[in-house]
Amino acid sequence: MTVGLFIPCYVDQFYPNAAIATLQLLEKLGVTVVYPPNQTCCGQPMANSGFEHLSEGCNRLFMENFAEFDYIVAPSGSCVLHISEHLHDDKQPETANNVRHKIYELTSFLTDVLKVKSLPSKFPHRVGMHQSCHGQRGLHLSQMSELVAPYFSKPGSLLNMVEGIDLVPLNRVDECCGFGGTFCVTEEAVSVKMGKDRVADHLEHKAEFITGVDMSCLMHMEGILRRQGSKAKVMHIAEILNAE
Repeated sequence: MTVGLFIPCYVDQFYPNAAIATLQLLEKLGVTVVYPPNQTCCGQPMANSGFEHLSEGCNRLFMENFAEFDYIVAPSGSCVLHISEHLHDDKQPETANNVRHKIYELTSFLTDVLKVKSLPSKFPHRVGMHQSCHGQRGLHLSQMSELVAPYFSKPGSLLNMVEGIDLVPLNRVDECCGFGGTFCVTEEAVSVKMGKDRVADHLEHKAEFITGVDMSCLMHMEGILRRQGSKAKVMHIAEILNAE
C-alpha cells in the first residue's frame, strides 16, 4: 500500500507540526508514504468564493500529483471533502473519478482502511474534541446529535485509544465553531461570536487542549483563546495520536 500525502496550504505554511505528525503516524502504522513535492492548493478557496470555473489548473495539477497512489490521505476534512465532491476534468473524467474515490481524511483512513484497534500513544491531558461541520456532515466522521441513531465518532474512537487522555464532555457536541472558510471574512461578527461560544464550552469543562481533524477550525479558536489570554491550546488530532 502506497499513500500520497496531501498537505493543505495553510497546514504547510502555519501548522507544519500537524503535517509531520501525520507522516510519522502513518509510517508507525506500517504505511509507505510519499509526499509529492509539486503539490499546491486544491482549489477550495476559489470554489468557495464562487470561482470554481477558474480552478481547472488546480484540478489538473492535483491529478498529476496523486493519481498514481493507492490512497490519498490528508489531515484536513474540508480539503478532502472538496476533492471528493468537486474534483473534475472534462478531458480526463475517469482519472478525476478515480482520485475522488481514493482520497481520505486521516481519521477516516485509520478507521476504515487500516482498521486501527490500538495506538502506542500517550497524552495525559484534558482534551476537548471539536467536531468540524464538513467532517461530520460531509464525510460522516461522526453521528449528528439531532438524529435518533446510534452514536459514533471516528476521531473520538481513536482518541480513546490514547493512554492517559481525559476526553472532556461538551454541552453541545457538534456545534459549529463559526470559521466556515470565507464565512469568517464575509460575516466576521457572527463568526467571532460563534467561535467564542464554542471555546467557552471547552473551557467550562476545563480542557487543556482543543483538538479536531481540521486546523482551520482550530486556528479560528486559537485566535480567540489568545485574545482572551487563555492557557488552553489547540492541537491537531494527528499530533495527539502520534504523541509518546
